[in-house]
Amino acid sequence: MSEFVIEAEQVCKEYRVFGSVTPTLMNALSRYHRKNARVIKALDDVSFRIRKGETVGVIGPNGSGKSSLLGLVCGTLSPTRGRVRTVGVLAPLLELGAGFHSELTGRENIFLNGAILGIPKETIRRRFDHIVEFSGLRDFIDMPVKHYSSGMYIRLGFSVAAEMDPDILLIDEVLAVGDVTFQLKCLERIRDFQKRGRTLMIVSHSLQVIEEFCGRALLLHRGKLVAEGDPSEVVFTYLKNYMNDSNEIRTTEYGTQEAVIEGVTFRDEKNLPADTFHTGRPLHIDIAYLATKRIEKPVFGFSVKTANGVYIFGSNTQIAQFPLDAIEGRGVLRLTIAPLTLMHGNFFLSLSIHSWDHLIQYHRRDDWYPFGVKNPTSALGLFQLDTRWSRPES
Repeated sequence: MSEFVIEAEQVCKEYRVFGSVTPTLMNALSRYHRKNARVIKALDDVSFRIRKGETVGVIGPNGSGKSSLLGLVCGTLSPTRGRVRTVGVLAPLLELGAGFHSELTGRENIFLNGAILGIPKETIRRRFDHIVEFSGLRDFIDMPVKHYSSGMYIRLGFSVAAEMDPDILLIDEVLAVGDVTFQLKCLERIRDFQKRGRTLMIVSHSLQVIEEFCGRALLLHRGKLVAEGDPSEVVFTYLKNYMNDSNEIRTTEYGTQEAVIEGVTFRDEKNLPADTFHTGRPLHIDIAYLATKRIEKPVFGFSVKTANGVYIFGSNTQIAQFPLDAIEGRGVLRLTIAPLTLMHGNFFLSLSIHSWDHLIQYHRRDDWYPFGVKNPTSALGLFQLDTRWSRPES
């Protein structure tokens, strides 16, 4: 018996786009209409295998084929070419609440949605109180769902779908719904599935979720599988090579251009170029600049964010009281972070050059330079703190 519960072999998925022609039966049967249809490849020759008990994340820019891939795996879509094979009971959390009827109450929709998902009515009846408790909607359960907010709607949908006991769970962007408390409950339910040895396939734009919950990641770009492996490494490949294709990660650049940042080189403790660094060791950043005129008392600034956009730290040469009387022509300025206290993860560096009084922004690049950090210890968190254990003298 195969150890793989999901297998995709040279899968292609194509969609035909007919432009603005009215979608009538006559047009659908028209040879001319079919001949002039535009073909869009959502997936192009994608192959991968997932073992029983694995949690695999799928990332990529919008339009890269992630949702189409999940549709093929769960069987709501058929491949144009290739083959997708799954083993075991499969539950998709793709479009939560898609089977809800707006005129029915939350109570009635729990049974309706459960039937659509293939959950026996007796199981729903037995687990009803647990579903309602998980959703946090007990006070609204007998209200028609047309009066629910979008967050309430999705919370109820997740609570019903999560009651299935599948061998394979497919999740598409449902971990970012609801308030923080409900998100934590969803993540805890995911951990429960993992502890029970279930297989999970997760699509998410939350790169932190992919790194934290997945043992492996797939990166799709324009329908092709371009990277596969360790989640941190795949996420870094995404940030470095494809982030500008994503609407979630926005790099910005502006300024008068009287002084510009021409290039940046990250260097490790051996002064060698690198893009991944280790907690506790030095990180050197060489900033090559060009000033088209003499600029008195310029200020070079930087900031660091997580891959999810959480601001971590920012400073500049003015704050650091670094003597920089003037710049003109080409030069290099080095920023050293030693020791690097960031923990395991992927981060963005932003850089800027502005006037002493902050009134003129010569050049600024926000979230422009990604880099990775690996933590050699088993400690967890965002920062490494300088800690010591001792027995106080009595």
